[in-house]
Amino acid sequence: MHWIAELFTDSSSIATCLFVLAVVVAIGLMLGHVRILGLRLGVTGVLFSGLLFGHFGLTLDPTALEFGREFGLILFVYAIGLAVGPGFLSTLRAHGLPLNLLAACVVLLGVLVTLVMHRVLGIDMPIAVGIFSGATTNTPSLAAAGQALRDHPPSIEVAVSSLAQAGMAIGDDPHNLIGETVKLPGLGYAIAYPFGVVGIILSMLILRWLLRANPVEEAKSLHEQLQSQRPRVEHWNLRVTNPNLNGMELRQLSGIVGSRIVVSRIWHDDHVTVPGEHTLIHTDDVLLAVGTPEHLERLRIVVGERSELDLMLVPGEITYRWAVVTHHELVGRTIDDLHFAERFGVQLTRVRRTEIEMPMMAGLRLGLGDRILVVGRREAVEAVAHQLGDLPKELERTDLVTLFMGIALGVLLGTWPIGLPGVSSEIRLGLAGGPLLVAILLSSIGRVGPWAFFLPPAASHVVREMGIAIFLAAVGLRGGDRFVDSLINGDGLWWVLAGVFITIVPLLIVGGIAYRLMKLNYATMVGTLAGSMTDPPALAFANAQTDSELPAIAFATVIPLTMILRVLAAQGLVLWGG
Repeated sequence: MHWIAELFTDSSSIATCLFVLAVVVAIGLMLGHVRILGLRLGVTGVLFSGLLFGHFGLTLDPTALEFGREFGLILFVYAIGLAVGPGFLSTLRAHGLPLNLLAACVVLLGVLVTLVMHRVLGIDMPIAVGIFSGATTNTPSLAAAGQALRDHPPSIEVAVSSLAQAGMAIGDDPHNLIGETVKLPGLGYAIAYPFGVVGIILSMLILRWLLRANPVEEAKSLHEQLQSQRPRVEHWNLRVTNPNLNGMELRQLSGIVGSRIVVSRIWHDDHVTVPGEHTLIHTDDVLLAVGTPEHLERLRIVVGERSELDLMLVPGEITYRWAVVTHHELVGRTIDDLHFAERFGVQLTRVRRTEIEMPMMAGLRLGLGDRILVVGRREAVEAVAHQLGDLPKELERTDLVTLFMGIALGVLLGTWPIGLPGVSSEIRLGLAGGPLLVAILLSSIGRVGPWAFFLPPAASHVVREMGIAIFLAAVGLRGGDRFVDSLINGDGLWWVLAGVFITIVPLLIVGGIAYRLMKLNYATMVGTLAGSMTDPPALAFANAQTDSELPAIAFATVIPLTMILRVLAAQGLVLWGG
């Protein structure tokens, strides 16, 4: 039975890596279902499972752990980006400035707390900047700190003191001394990182308790409020009594009342037809118009009066049906581009997108999965449905070409060095920021050439949950062996204490201000906090807490600015403390 033991001990074996990751994830997910003080950790339980296994000496090849961590992270953020992309720009326009200001305040307060810990606890800056990066779970800032130390080495006195605090040997060679000092941020990062991940989640729980927030109910209430604020689509039957309209073309009427009204049927000489833009209007005709109550009332004032004749119930050759957009080549195109009215003599009156129904407007761009209400003769309606695709099962298929193409572009963007004026070293968005921004951009565009960037809801859920589970398992296994030791040996306890303050204090202050003073809803608030720490596990926890996509949208709104600010902050701390 020695082969079973090898599955746990041969860290270089591929089978061992897969087996251990699977066991850690499975146990962590089971742990996540256990209620503690009425709350469940959800997928975050995988982190604690990894820490537990890592503490008892179960480890894997460092390269395999690094790959698992980064690949899981990429899958998670890319799936999140595809999900929030279609609504990202509208959210950014509406709430981008206040959310980014809150995130910037979290970064600034983190820097201030780091400086206080540097002074009060006497932690030298080469270590303190690593603790800052680990406590805020931001790897790019750690890389920036190391680069800044190489470009601007500390004084000999600071280097000697820092190495002594870390319990590292001090040689006689000054060049070797400086070289060893460059390693110190990584040590501070490793010690602070485990609690950095846990501390962000803990801060969310503390805020939830202090603020007496009910995340699920708040998100549900906000969703209902947004639904009520969205325009309600109705259909009115209007009789033409205005003599000035007699003989006027329908397109001229649209020019008077605006293009947000669709006339789907017209009653003339006891017959119901589907009108075109050149159809003539006559006195005593009945129009079936679709739009919001406000626009329909404007049309009624011009046309005449409401009619008791319901053209929806009048028997005849006119029918209607909902058709689903499943042809990828239609994504991003407008109704005007397709000329359905001219080609088939039909009217497209409404569109349903992600449970939202709205009137069909000329400039509206189609998205994969949109449901379009088509009105016309039966054969024409069927022809248009065929043009749109109308094969719902196609939406259940995942296009792996676009998935991995998008991930490749995200990695390319994340590793692209960006030079900023006045900054000594180049910055990178990293393997979280790059794929996230690419996914948002591609899903906002919808289609590039023959490729539509879309993940079916079920596939999106699986990709993001699998990604974050692998990421958390790798993080826990990597830090578990040092987590307990850092609490009880040397200056590690002080470093952990400093990391606790750097993590929690800014989040509690900014979270309280956002919720109480700015009246931000809890879901958006915790998403902003997770983004301000560039922490995907915290985002996963926030999503589970609120049962909403609002945290993910807030996260995506603030992470680009936050990533840059954290890199600049780490470099600034090194320069200040040198």
